Amino acid sequence: MTVFVDTSALFALIAANDPFHVDAGKTFAQLIDDQVDMVTSNYVLVETTALVQSRIGMDAVRVLENDIRPSMQVVWIDRELHELGWAALIAANRRQLSLVDLTSFAIMHQRGIDVGVHVRRAFRGAGVHGGVSQRH
Repeated sequence: MTVFVDTSALFALIAANDPFHVDAGKTFAQLIDDQVDMVTSNYVLVETTALVQSRIGMDAVRVLENDIRPSMQVVWIDRELHELGWAALIAANRRQLSLVDLTSFAIMHQRGIDVGVHVRRAFRGAGVHGGVSQRH
């Protein structure tokens, strides 16, 4: 099994005061114990880094880079994925979806990944439901 890891899950894992922190820690520990392949994108990492840096600080950015990122395969958004995400963003016409979300969905679709690790409504709206969950 392969799972896609979203910004919301990464932030919850790092931020001790996040309401999903304990659950995120348990989820990631289980995924690592079960040797589940975890995938994210460079866009998710940029978004997460900006969020962590501004809300928590540079020590937390170092945790993301040194302790968390190595456990995941990073898919680099190329022009094609960026354009797919951009077109989907315009077509969706929803303020709650971001370019990062839609490039994530494009990666999941291209790679046949139907399980995501997240705590965000955007993923639930795309058929991927809370925590570690499967798209329908």
